[in-house]
Amino acid sequence: MKDTEILDLYWERSEEAIAESQKSYGNYCFSIAWNILRAREDSEECVNDTWLRAWNAIPPNRPARLGLFLGTITRNLSFDRWKQKNAMKRGSGEMNAALDELAECVPAAGSTEEAVEEAELQRILNRFLGTLKERERNIFLRRYWYAEEYGDIAKRYDMKLNTVKTTMFRIRGRLREYLEQEGVVL
Repeated sequence: MKDTEILDLYWERSEEAIAESQKSYGNYCFSIAWNILRAREDSEECVNDTWLRAWNAIPPNRPARLGLFLGTITRNLSFDRWKQKNAMKRGSGEMNAALDELAECVPAAGSTEEAVEEAELQRILNRFLGTLKERERNIFLRRYWYAEEYGDIAKRYDMKLNTVKTTMFRIRGRLREYLEQEGVVL
């Protein structure tokens, strides 16, 4: 079923919308949750919660890209679940490693003022991603959007593990320089 047809089902408040979302995007959303949580039950719950959030958001929203919309919901729910489960335990897992790597070049938000600055930071990050070659951008997103392990990225792009790590190290260095040029305080 096409995305427009699925969206029409949401607008009609037909429960078939959830079933069709699961058919079309269930595996995609599960892989996003799995890469972040690494737990089947938690990943399945986040995917199920995604359908509820989509149900509550459509209408009034009518996303232009349903897959991206559902993936973003899943990702946000998965990060929330991950933060909740790891609030007391620090220093283990791939997500901690990925977040620690980015912490070297992206400032953390905390106050209300910083939340406003976060929107500007997103625009700057998007501009930075536009400066990368397509493969570098894809590797960066695989690591920091999908939270994939370096080994999985290396297999996906037929690269050596050390090449992926070196590439990511260099991209983070360029990101740090780019942010400094844009006036972002690190």
